[in-house]
Amino acid sequence: MIAVDTSTWIAFLQGDAGEDAELLDRALRDRQVLMVPVVLTEVLSDPKLSSEVSQTLSELPLFEVSPGYWQRAGELRAKVLAKRRKARLGDALIAQSCIDRGIPLLTRDRDFRAFADAAGLDLLIGSAGAPPIIQE
Repeated sequence: MIAVDTSTWIAFLQGDAGEDAELLDRALRDRQVLMVPVVLTEVLSDPKLSSEVSQTLSELPLFEVSPGYWQRAGELRAKVLAKRRKARLGDALIAQSCIDRGIPLLTRDRDFRAFADAAGLDLLIGSAGAPPIIQE
């Protein structure tokens, strides 16, 4: 199972090439993708998104928020900010969802490395034309 960040979803939906897009395609075929609620919200915020794609994304299995999630996410963000690293709120919520479930995050956004360093978030970082970097 993997979770997928907005950056990779957007690239995938736009038909961009890249190892992360290929990995996402395989994971979707194998039904190995869990949707992070914050990512679903971000992707559905695109006014140009077709209703068919919106419906398909909404049907993916969704992460469940466990008790204490909001506190843990706040503490995670504080830990990253204390190291003077970038820690957007949405990124902290996505990272905490993955940490709680022990599921790696597939992303093109290198800002998630701060969460990997601070709390052991497992990352699959990819970009167009480059293989994903696996961090554990």
